[in-house]
Amino acid sequence: MHNNEILQTIKMIDEETLDIRTITMGISLIDCMDPDIHVSCQKVEEKICRLAKDLVSTANKIEKTYGIPIVNKRISVTPISMLVGVSGGNPVEYALTLEKCAQKLDIDFIGGYSALVQKGYAAGDEALINSIPEALAKTEHVCSSVNIGSTKAGINMDAVKKMGEIVKQCSEWTKDDNCLGAAKLVVFCNAVEDNPFMAGAFHGVGEPDCEIHVGVSGPGVVRAALAKADKNLPMDEIANLIKRTAFKITRMGQLVGTVASKALGVPFGIVDLSLAPTPAVGDSVAHILEEIGVSTCGGYGTTAALAMLNDAVKKGGVMATGHVGGLSGAFIPVSEDAGMIDAARAGVLKLEKLEAMTAVCSVGLDMIIIPGDTSASVISGIIADEAAIGMVNTKTTAVRVIPAIGKDVGDELNFGGLLGAGPVMPVNQTENDVMIDRGGRIPAPLQALKN
Repeated sequence: MHNNEILQTIKMIDEETLDIRTITMGISLIDCMDPDIHVSCQKVEEKICRLAKDLVSTANKIEKTYGIPIVNKRISVTPISMLVGVSGGNPVEYALTLEKCAQKLDIDFIGGYSALVQKGYAAGDEALINSIPEALAKTEHVCSSVNIGSTKAGINMDAVKKMGEIVKQCSEWTKDDNCLGAAKLVVFCNAVEDNPFMAGAFHGVGEPDCEIHVGVSGPGVVRAALAKADKNLPMDEIANLIKRTAFKITRMGQLVGTVASKALGVPFGIVDLSLAPTPAVGDSVAHILEEIGVSTCGGYGTTAALAMLNDAVKKGGVMATGHVGGLSGAFIPVSEDAGMIDAARAGVLKLEKLEAMTAVCSVGLDMIIIPGDTSASVISGIIADEAAIGMVNTKTTAVRVIPAIGKDVGDELNFGGLLGAGPVMPVNQTENDVMIDRGGRIPAPLQALKN
C-alpha cells in the first residue's frame, strides 16, 4: 500500500466513520448433538467457549495494532433446530446456553437460533419456531432466523402464516423493552450459509467446523467521495467512483480477516461487502442516494440509484478479495440508518417504496417499526410478498419488522446502539386472511423453458 493510500484510509477511519462492522466466528455444532438435551447443551457450551475464547481479545489487538475500529464481535452456530431434532426437550435450554456463552466470552451477538423450513418441517423445526418468542425474551444476545422459501423450493406458506404469528408474539413478550424481541428475529427467503450479520447469521451445514467471517461497512466513505464529485458527473462515472471506493473498503476487510484467521488458527471464510449503515450522522446509505441526486430517499429515482450503488459496490469488492460471500451489497434498515429515519419521519419513504428497493439491494424490509395492532396475517402477507421477490429474482430477501405494541403511526421506538430508533410507519391493513389461511406451498418458479 502506498503512502497516499495509507493516508486516505486513516482519513476514512477518522473522518468518514469507516469501520469493520463485525468479525464473526462461525462454529459447527453438529458434533454437539445428543439424545439428552442437557448433555447436548454442555457440549455446545464447551465447544463455543473453547473455540471462541480468544475472539474478542484478538479483535481488540487488531484494532489497536492497525487502528481499525471493529464494532461488533459475534458468533454464528449451526441452526439449533437440528440439535432439537435429536435431543427433544425445550429448545429454550439451547437459547439460555448460547446466552451464557455470549456473556462468558463478552460477545455482542450470537446467531443461529434458527430453522430452515423452505420445503417443510423436519424434526425439531416446529418446536424451535414455537419457542422463539420466549427464547428471545429471556436472552439479551441471542438472535433468531427462519428461512421460509427459496428459488428452488418455492415458499412454504404454512411457515409464512406461523412466522406472522411469531413476530407478533415476539413483540408482545418484550413490550416493556421496546418490543426488542422482534428486532432480533428475521424471516428469510434464500438465506445464505456464511452471513456474518445479525439477526440472520447462522453457520450453514456446508461450512467447515470453524471459520472467521468479516463484515465491512463504509456508507460514510462512499458519501464523502460522492460529495466531492461534480454534480454534472454522468452516472457511469459515479458508478466508477463508487467501485474504486468499495475496493479500498474491502481491502481493509481482507486484511482484518487474514490477520484474525492466522491469529486464531481457523480458516478465513468470507468478506461480506455490504454497506451497513448506523444511526450515526454521516453513516447512511440513504444519504448516499441523496448525494447521487434524489433530494430525499424514497423519491422517484431512489430504486435506480440503489441498483447502481449495489452493483458498483460488488464490482469494486470482488477486485479486492477472493473471499466474497455473505449478502454483499447495500443494507436499507430503517431504524439503523439516520437518513432512512429522517425520510420515514417526513413521510417520503413508505413501506411500498422500501419493498421496491429490496428488489435491487441486499436483503429486504429491515428494522421497520409498524403499528402494534397490525394483525399476524398482515405481517404474514408482508413476509410472503418479500419472499416472492427473493424467490423470483434468485436473491436473498428478508423481513424484520417490529410491531410496536401500544403505539400507532407517528409514535417512535428507541432501541439504542446499532439498532437505532425510528417512527412507526403506516401499513396497509387490508385483510388477507383467506390467502394466508390456505397454507400449502407456492411452487418454485420456472428456471428455464427451452424449445
